Amino acid sequence: QVQVVESGGGLVQAGGSLRLSCAASARTFMPYAMGWFRQAPGKGREFVAAIRWNSRTTQYTDSVKGRFTISRDNVVNTVYLQMSSLKSEDTAVYYCGVRLRSDGRSGLSDGERYDSWGQGTQVTVSS
Repeated sequence: QVQVVESGGGLVQAGGSLRLSCAASARTFMPYAMGWFRQAPGKGREFVAAIRWNSRTTQYTDSVKGRFTISRDNVVNTVYLQMSSLKSEDTAVYYCGVRLRSDGRSGLSDGERYDSWGQGTQVTVSS
């Protein structure tokens, strides 16, 4: 029943920056984690970044380390993805996922373990 809405995508020149936002319904619920995944044309969905809600522990895919930063709001169920030094290969539809509970495994990169997804927001980086 959790609804997820992403925003902030758009067209940006290589080297530029964008800030994506993801808002989940039920502001009082406590997710285990929220994360960002992306899907480029002709490719599968790829893990980008995620954050554990309580500890704020983060995890990133190697290709975005040092360029992207994931963070969350102190109160409401909102997560952000600050993207800088964008490259053409970052072009994709970016999806926000909500993972409601832990399954005993520490990793956050498996999209199959997320419970709800937003509709996606398009990020296009021109060369």
